Parts: sequence; structure tokens; C-alpha cells
Amino acid sequence: MSGWDDFYPLPMLPSWVPGAAAGIVSLHLIQKLLFPCFWADLRYLLKVLKYGLRLEMYRLQGRIVTVLDKFVKLAKKQPHKPFLIYEGKVHTYRDVDRRSNRVAQVFLRHGALKKGDTVALLMGNEPDFIHVWFGLAKLGCVVAFLNFNVRSRSLLHCVSSCEPKILIVGADLLGTLEEFLPNLQKHVSVWIMTKDSTFPSVHTLLDKIEAASEDPVPVNRHSANNLKSTVLYIFTSGTTGLPKAAVISHMQVLKGAAGLWAFGATAEDIIYITLPLYHSAASLLGIGGCIELGATCVLKKKFSASQFWSDCKKYNVTVIQYIGELCRYLCSQPVKEGEKNHKVRLAVGNGVRNDVWRKFLDRFGAVKICEFYGATEGNICFMNHTGKIGSVGRTNFFYKLFFPFDLIKYDFQKDEPIRNKHGWCEKVKKGEAGLLISKVNAKSPFFGYTGNKRHTEKKLLCEVFKKGDLYFNTGDLMVQDHENFLYFWDRTGDTFRWKGENVATTEVSDVIVMLEFIQEANVYGVSVPDHEGKAGMASLILKQNTSLDLEQMYKQVVTYLPSYACPLFLRVQEKMEMTATFKQQKFRLVDEGFNPSTVTDPLYFLDNSKKAYVLLTKEVHEMILSGKMKL
Repeated sequence: MSGWDDFYPLPMLPSWVPGAAAGIVSLHLIQKLLFPCFWADLRYLLKVLKYGLRLEMYRLQGRIVTVLDKFVKLAKKQPHKPFLIYEGKVHTYRDVDRRSNRVAQVFLRHGALKKGDTVALLMGNEPDFIHVWFGLAKLGCVVAFLNFNVRSRSLLHCVSSCEPKILIVGADLLGTLEEFLPNLQKHVSVWIMTKDSTFPSVHTLLDKIEAASEDPVPVNRHSANNLKSTVLYIFTSGTTGLPKAAVISHMQVLKGAAGLWAFGATAEDIIYITLPLYHSAASLLGIGGCIELGATCVLKKKFSASQFWSDCKKYNVTVIQYIGELCRYLCSQPVKEGEKNHKVRLAVGNGVRNDVWRKFLDRFGAVKICEFYGATEGNICFMNHTGKIGSVGRTNFFYKLFFPFDLIKYDFQKDEPIRNKHGWCEKVKKGEAGLLISKVNAKSPFFGYTGNKRHTEKKLLCEVFKKGDLYFNTGDLMVQDHENFLYFWDRTGDTFRWKGENVATTEVSDVIVMLEFIQEANVYGVSVPDHEGKAGMASLILKQNTSLDLEQMYKQVVTYLPSYACPLFLRVQEKMEMTATFKQQKFRLVDEGFNPSTVTDPLYFLDNSKKAYVLLTKEVHEMILSGKMKL
């Protein structure tokens, strides 16, 4: 026996240990089989709760810490760390802090602005966009980001709806200013980012910034008393009409800034931003996200598919931002050697199609695609933390407990939620498309739009499931599968998405019917193979005894509409079909599309190479489908 003891010097395990081990293994296998995302869900939920608790602690301690406060603190903590890299030039945290102080000092000395005033900003991607934004924020001003693609009437509407005291225009947008300056409200003071001006009654800003002091302005000018107070206006096309100014609070900026952190980005990351800064994705998630992390941002004037990966390699980029179209453009580029030789590990954005997602991964390597869902003005957000291809995120019991939302039945003909005989909305089953609605409460408020109370009221649904309840109507149709993954399905209402932008059909039709030969215009979106979103198409009814003037049509749309909103296809009809509720019938038109082989009405195509509308023949149609004709 002593020999056996030499082989087994350790005491024998108790009899229950193997059973316990088998039980643990069994539980692990059951978890893997039935709840495969349990640990990933738990980690994500704990991260979200951790951030929420931090904000709640600040509130209970009477400390309101904004993203601007965090930036100023970082400028002292890491003054020499690069914050922005633009066209090869490095701007450190201290540099940006001091130049934004100069901007604040200019307007402090000018004396025209007080805390809470609104300033509209019409600038492209450049460091001074951020300097001006931060400088005005240091004065406690609300900054309205204007979309520089918007033209004429729409741009004037945007400016008037946010009621700014001052409008600041970038040096490269003086042509746009010249277009609408004569019609601008006289009480709006205009400043341009140049040292001299040929415009009457327009102030120059660049010379005054360079002469101003770098000293910080008094902290009480920008200190926030409430996280729910307004700090930005960001314009959204919404579902109808002209752009609306969504009210953005300090709370929403903080939530947006936490996005990169939630996906696993760190202070060591270098983030590449090619999206326009007037978009919440670039400004809140991108710039705000860099501040939340204390990271570095490489800012690009404009997205370039041919320069994208060379920039990533040159600046050692580790995190990129995208919209669906951006990924498709990259995948459409000619294949080059060494395309996987880069340091990009995360790609954060939304709107990428399944096929493009797979192509992107196959071609550019092991980049984690971090797809998310969220509207600029919305109170609900989903994040795909598991990497499931095609999904915008995942839900579970605990997520719905903290962020209540539902998918409800929707009547596509009447363009409204379906209500039962008792007047209540009904939830869809898993696998069915339903309208995404999110509960409005103290923890998930909806701040609405400025300028028109009716716009805010139209986005709210009352008495949904019970008396007194209130929900935000996202206007988006989603599908929840049996594994609780969520998928974007389509937009509702009179809107479609093209080139990463929302296009309101009523805005387009209003511009078209201004033409003297147009009786009526019905605008809708049509699918184009291998393209994200839907391309604009207009069905036209001509006035009696008139003909379609294609030259005038082209001139009208390119003058008054942003490029992404110009209809790519025209269809001339004898009469306009209406629904039972006297709305323009779109469903059949959408289904029929732009195929000249099946549509007997005259069809035309916006050929950008010829800068004209041309007859849409079978040959042109085939070139569009094959990708030979650039859209």
C-alpha cells in the first residue's frame, strides 16, 4: 500500500466534487446553447449602468460635469497630447483650448452675446469649426450646426428657426453666403472666418481671433445648472418638410460622447473622422468621444475613398467612423496590395448592408464592426456589442427594464400605427416588422425641436398601451428576431435615406412644383442594386398645354436642393393616383421603380457627367444596374 501512497501523495477528493464539476460544466453548456450572449450582454449592461451611475452621482453631489468641462480638465492634465491632426498639422489639447479661449474673448469684448444666446455655425470640417464651437460654449451660448449642403430657401429656414443672434460662416462657404445674404433677417449679425470682407455689414473673425487674448473667460459664463439644459441645435430632415432643429442637451452630449468608450475604445486610440461635423455622429460620438477617452482625432476635410487607407496608415489610426455608403465606397475601390496592413481595430457607425459588411471584413481584415442605432433627437439607442452581422443591436429583459421600448403594428397605407377596437396599439410578434417607439420619462426624456411646438408634438404618441403613457415615435420600422437581435427594416412617412442623409419628400416636391410647367410632384425613394438606401424619384404631372423642360428642371433642383436630395429619376404621368385618405399613392410607384422595360411612362435620369436630365433608355438602365453609370 505504501507504494500506492507514493504515487498518490495527495488526499482523495470528496465524492461530491466530481458531481459539482459536472454540474458546472453542464450549466456552462446550457448557457452556451440557450443563452450564448449572456456574458457579452452582462458586460455591456454593466458598462451602461456604470456610466449612468456616474452621471447620477454627479447630480446627487450637485456637480454638473459637461463634455466641455472634461475637455478643459484634459487641457491641463495632458496639454501636449495631440487632440486634433488636420492635414498633417498637430493641434494639442492646450492649442485647441487656447484658440477657443481667443474666440470666446472676441465675442466677450464685442458684447453682443449673453449666456443662453444662440449662434449658428456654417462651416466645413476644419479645426476652426471646433475652436469656434468650444469658444462659444465657453460663453454659455447654444451653437446651431448648419448643414452646408442645404441650399437657399432651406438654409434660410434653418437659420430663422433657431433664431440666432450671430451667424458664423467658414471661408470656403462665402459663395453660399452670397446666395442667401440678401434675404437673411437683418437682426442676424454675420461673421466670416477671414481677415477681410467684400460683403457690406459683415464682420471678419480671423483677424480678431489672432489679436485676442488666450486667457480663459470666467467659468460662470459656461457653468451648467442642469444637464437637461440646451447646448446645441442639430438639424434633422425628420419625416416631413424642411429641416428641423433638434434640441440637444448636455445629457445627450454626454451620452453620445460615451459611445466609443462603450464599444471598447481607449485613450491610446487614434480616431479618424471623415463625416461632416454638423452631423451628431461626427460631433458628439466622434469629437465628444475623443474627449471622453482623452484620445486623439484625425480630422478630414472631406471623405476620400482613395486616400482613406493611406491616411489610416500614415496616422496610425485605430478607430474609424462610418456610414453604410462609406463602407460601400471603400469596397468599390480597386484592390491594392497590403490592404490589411493597417492598425484599425474598430469601425463605429450605422447603415451598412450585410453584403457590404462581409466584403469589408474579407477585404480589410479583422476590424470589429460596431454598428449602432440612434436618432439625433431620439431617446433610445441600440449598440451591436456582439458583432452579429446585419444587426443594429440586441435587447434583453434588463435592457428593456432600464430603456423601455416596443415594436408596434403599423398601417402602411394610412401611414399610422394600428389601434385595436379599444384604441390601444398592439405589439408585433418576433420576426415581424414594427414601428419602434420608446417610452418618454424622466430618465429618457425627449427634448423635441426648437422653433415649432407642433413638430415636437407630432413625434409623440399618447395613450399607446394605457391611459397617460407617452412614447417617442422614431419613424423607423425594426424587426426583432427570436434571439433578440434587432434589425433596421425601413423608414416610415414621407422620407427616405440616400448618401447617408435623410431626404424629406415634401421638401423636394415643394421645390419642383415651383416650376411653372409642373402641376403636381410625387417624390419617393427607389432601391438601386448594390447601393445603400434609396435613390430619389419624382412622378410628375404637367400643367395643360405645357411640356417638360429638362434644362429648367435640372437648374431648379441643383439650385434649391442639396446634391443628395436631387431626384435621380423622373417619371411623367397623365394623372396622379391617390389613396383612400386622399394622399399621393407611392407604393405601386416604388414597386415599379425605374425600369423602362416595364414602365410605359416617359422616364428620365439625372446624368451628373452631362449635368442634365437625359432619357432613361434600356441601355442607360443596364449601365446603372451594372455600376458603369456613377450615381
